[in-house]
Amino acid sequence: MNELKDEICLSWFAPVGSARDYPLLSKWVIYGELACNGSCAGTSDEISPVYSLWATFIGLYIANYIVKRSTGWALTHPLSVKEYEKLQKKCMKPDFLDMVPWYSGTSTDLFKTVFDLMVSLTVFVGRFDMRMMQAAMNRIQDEAQQGDLLYDHFSGKDDVWFDFMADTGDGGNPSYSVAQLLAQPFVQILHEDKVLKLPRGDFLLIGGDLAYPYPSSFTYEKRFFLPFEYALEPPPWYQGEHVAVNKPELPPGVSELKHYDGPQCFIIPGNHDWFDGLQTFMRYICHKSWLGGWLMPQKKSYFALQLPRRWWIFGLDLALHGDIDVYQFQFFLELIKGKVEEYDSVIIMTHEPNWLLDWYWDNKTGKNVSYLICDCLKGRCKIWLAGDVHNYMRFSYVPSDKPLYVQHLLVNGGGGAFLHPTHAFRDFGYLYGTSYESKAAYPSFKDSKRIALGNILKFRKKNWQFDFIGGIIYFILAFSMFPQCKLDHILQDDTFLGHLGNFFSSVWGAFLYLLGHSCVSLSGMMLLSVFAFTFVPCKMSCKGRVIIGILHVFAHLASALILMLLLELGVELCIRHKLLATSGYHTLYEWYRSMEGEHFPDPTGLRARMELWTFGLYPACIKYLMSAFDVPEVMAVTRNNICKNGIGSLSRVGAIIYYASVFLYYWVFSTPIVSLVFGSYLYICINWLHLHFDEAFSSLRIINYKAFTRFHITSEGDLEVYTLAVDKVPKEWKLNPLWDVEPRQPNHLSHHRRFPSKWRAISSQLDPLNTVRIVDFFVIERTEKPESGAAERSVTR
Repeated sequence: MNELKDEICLSWFAPVGSARDYPLLSKWVIYGELACNGSCAGTSDEISPVYSLWATFIGLYIANYIVKRSTGWALTHPLSVKEYEKLQKKCMKPDFLDMVPWYSGTSTDLFKTVFDLMVSLTVFVGRFDMRMMQAAMNRIQDEAQQGDLLYDHFSGKDDVWFDFMADTGDGGNPSYSVAQLLAQPFVQILHEDKVLKLPRGDFLLIGGDLAYPYPSSFTYEKRFFLPFEYALEPPPWYQGEHVAVNKPELPPGVSELKHYDGPQCFIIPGNHDWFDGLQTFMRYICHKSWLGGWLMPQKKSYFALQLPRRWWIFGLDLALHGDIDVYQFQFFLELIKGKVEEYDSVIIMTHEPNWLLDWYWDNKTGKNVSYLICDCLKGRCKIWLAGDVHNYMRFSYVPSDKPLYVQHLLVNGGGGAFLHPTHAFRDFGYLYGTSYESKAAYPSFKDSKRIALGNILKFRKKNWQFDFIGGIIYFILAFSMFPQCKLDHILQDDTFLGHLGNFFSSVWGAFLYLLGHSCVSLSGMMLLSVFAFTFVPCKMSCKGRVIIGILHVFAHLASALILMLLLELGVELCIRHKLLATSGYHTLYEWYRSMEGEHFPDPTGLRARMELWTFGLYPACIKYLMSAFDVPEVMAVTRNNICKNGIGSLSRVGAIIYYASVFLYYWVFSTPIVSLVFGSYLYICINWLHLHFDEAFSSLRIINYKAFTRFHITSEGDLEVYTLAVDKVPKEWKLNPLWDVEPRQPNHLSHHRRFPSKWRAISSQLDPLNTVRIVDFFVIERTEKPESGAAERSVTR
């Protein structure tokens, strides 16, 4: 084999001439011949192994380049072109974004989110409100001008189906899973030994928070629009950059909105959509006509829908205030007085479940909404729909003689964002003087508590970017304690318990030193204490926040000091066993020189001449480069100097080098511990104290347990409510072959297709179309007028 390689290199790659024709470096590389200063007996034209190896790599590189750049067909013969295209389609995958890393210490997106939120709270709240601008642009003076806010084109139908989802636009996998189910012509489900076929909704309601972590063109297009466009394609003539001036922009051949037979979409903004003052929402929702294959007729951020059989939907925009503004209140009040009859039924849709969050935070928001429900609707509100909390929960009223303002309180924020716990809200039970009880929760309270355990086991795996901040915090806490020079009392004890007792006494001594003599570490501890206090939710009393904050800080401080002492003990043991600090700062270089002289002799004196030609830079660069990488040796030698002569003996550069060396090792050792301590804190708070429901589950970034609710107003006027859920969301997708082979016609809208969605799960066992199930079902019967002799009642099945 070697002979064949030499022959190839000689005939194909060998340069013309012999070794005499090339300078010194080329002689050594190509022919393996070093300079002889005129004393060589003869020259050789034999190819050296160095050049042979170089030629081999060049040949492999050229071959690899050809394979990568080729179309693949010629090199994969005998596949036909059609077979190759089929193979390419099998390899196609959707370009979904991952879940938002909420605990990333390096994400510019999150820093921008915090900045936008601060600007929104300080600039827009109380000073500028986009809802007031909308009211000014569409001043309602009489009924004829309500077209921008009131949509009654569904009222003539005999029955109607519609869907509700909220809090989408996080990870692509869960968002598409829900959108795929919403797009199907019907969903077939086995429920209570019966097969149900639930048709696609005539319209879709989305309850806000369309894209995370903040609204922008990128997040709206990639996290919100893209999954819906994959699930149900927009019309062939649709252009993403088109601005809809005169809405609704109906397809050709459709003269009025009530004649359009495709699905429509109505959306209210959430708090994340308000971070930029609602600019992105207005641009992408109110000034565009299509969300995938769903037509968007709405022009404002709030609306009212008149439905068949005396049903209404009020979509409210709460902004960042948690309440509707006076102009919005005026519109709905006039609508109630002028159109909503005494025995009509109303569904209220908001982004935030004020009733639930007010109970949780012991707060009171949404006074205008409460007035609208209690004093204006006066019992006509049958369901209050909301999102914002990323799970599904339903609380229904407990029959009593007290006034009833809302029958069912329903939260469904499982449209694609990370999961929130349900067990933190299980004790809710009171609103507007009426008692409520939990009728459904998804995931169950038991499963929710079990999922929270992931903060201990998986926090670091899910939030590895958190290491950047956590390691720095721990190093600041332990900074002033480096180095620990007096460790003899720990190592000299004969028993394990003695070692352990001396170790923790040293930790206590380090803590006392921190309080009495440290500046950097004490300042870091004080700042961490302030942060820990403010991090505790304000629903706790001030005393409780102080206690929890102190315990949290001391858990981190104790961990930081223990890690510091363990690192110092490790360095001390290495020094005592002659593994470190034996040859100054250049132990690694001395080892390299000894190995070089032993295994790579230099009889020709080439290395000496290179040192002469480079004016000594050749060995000096290697020497100091190796000392820079020999971090343990730098730590050990500098530590010995400090322990002998004091910290004042170090120059400023020397001190920087020492603490930088310590930081590298300490950061690596501390990052798993800081994640474990912080994850344990979140677990204890959410499962024992029911605190941090947002922080404890955003850390887990769970894509599973997604849900939406499908409503049906029957021809008799009853409202059937189905909540559909997917327990496990697939992460791998492939091109849907049924979608690919289905014939397409020009100007054919995608909602007419039998298989409208482009992607399907690789595993059929995880395909949402196969795993979707009903997790809650109930019926609200129609409110009859007194002359019909029937009384209002609610039935749960």
